[in-house]
Amino acid sequence: MHAIRILPVLLAAVLWAAGCTTAPQVRRPNVLFIMSDDHAAHALSCYGSRVNTTQNLDRLAGEGVRFTNAFCTNAICTPARATLLTGQYSHLNQVRDNDGVLPANTVHFAQALGASGYQTAIIGKWHLNRPPTGFDHWDILPGQGEYVNPEFITPSGKRRFQGYVTDLTIDKSIDWISHRDTSRPFLLLCHLKAPHRSWVPEEPYASQWRSTDVPLPATFDDDYATRSGAAKRQTMTVERHLTPTDLKFEPPAGLSGHDLKVWKYQRYMQDYLACVQSVDDNVGRLMEFLKANDLADDTVVVYTSDQGFFLGDHGWYDKRFMYEPSLRSPLIVRYPREIAAGATCDAMALGIDYAPTFMDFAGVPVSTLPHEVQGESLRPVLQGKTPGGWRTSMYYHYYEAGEPHTVAAHYGVRTQRYKLIRFYGAVDAWEFYDLKEDPDELNNRYADPACAATIAQLKETLAQLQHQYKDENPEAR
Repeated sequence: MHAIRILPVLLAAVLWAAGCTTAPQVRRPNVLFIMSDDHAAHALSCYGSRVNTTQNLDRLAGEGVRFTNAFCTNAICTPARATLLTGQYSHLNQVRDNDGVLPANTVHFAQALGASGYQTAIIGKWHLNRPPTGFDHWDILPGQGEYVNPEFITPSGKRRFQGYVTDLTIDKSIDWISHRDTSRPFLLLCHLKAPHRSWVPEEPYASQWRSTDVPLPATFDDDYATRSGAAKRQTMTVERHLTPTDLKFEPPAGLSGHDLKVWKYQRYMQDYLACVQSVDDNVGRLMEFLKANDLADDTVVVYTSDQGFFLGDHGWYDKRFMYEPSLRSPLIVRYPREIAAGATCDAMALGIDYAPTFMDFAGVPVSTLPHEVQGESLRPVLQGKTPGGWRTSMYYHYYEAGEPHTVAAHYGVRTQRYKLIRFYGAVDAWEFYDLKEDPDELNNRYADPACAATIAQLKETLAQLQHQYKDENPEAR
């Protein structure tokens, strides 16, 4: 415990030596990082959603930059949060799955900003299996949290609040910003539970969506004919694996077969999208608060999700797989002092990039952290000045191979055009997709001789990325 207590002191000393604790010549921005849970990019209308409209998130995108190639590195809740804080892949920060615990002596980017003069807070979903450290203020949900009348935990203990979790999380965020020390910049991690399963929408959204006929995705009836055994052994189908808690109502009498599958999809999506609508309205409310208090122009506002989600794509819900609906995250950044409004960016952005990006905006060198930061600052990319040599491929590694959804462990590489996936453990197989010719990933062409040269090149790129990110024995645990 003594070693843990002296880490912030040592970090402050390093920052003081680097000149980061003195008053800066240029105003440092506030940072507001809004992260929802399981909000698929294709459930935002600014990303071309066919199923809903997100007017407030669209407005945020219209005032900033929308990334078209933002990806997670391990599509599951707890690892995504550890990666955010550390700027590291799961194998280095030691949080590979939802049972992982971020080591208590980990010094994360929020501590570095705090030591340099920022006020820091985390409000909402934490899910790192131990109390937060290194924040001036924390007010978190236990575990996944509850949608209705949830408990929150602070250093003083637990307290139950009346209301809906998304509203409460935004209320708490507004309250903390309102009572901050206005002489210092702030960092707030506002982590929303929604739209994580099990979906419990609030009124009036639940009633509004209950009568909505949600379009089926093009891959809803995928038969997995060309894929490996991984797609066949999973337990996350809309047809067979949604629970009575998910569905909430008994199906109409006489429904069976494909009609019953479609009914389950409608029930799932009606509740999921109602939860998303509450997120959209609350993000709008938070942005209106910033504007009304003259904070909007001085705050880097980020909206993202910890990963994507299957919205009936391939007949599934949940995430985990390296396929596009799960791999891809929404990412919107607004900061009018540096970022042109209404821009889109095709550069690849990863979860490991958030920590160095926020440290860059704060004027804190990543070298002040005692561990290697594997991401890159997105700040020049946001300014429209993507550095030469910016990544053109990304590495992914998913570990949680057992329950609840029995998705096989796998890793892989994605380039602008191609994807190569290696399943290991319970499933021993490779899959290869040409995303230009097959954007829905229906045709695994790993055994196609015409693709052999491309696959060989991708395996070389995969090995290079594993070396770069120090995951050179990926199938060992």
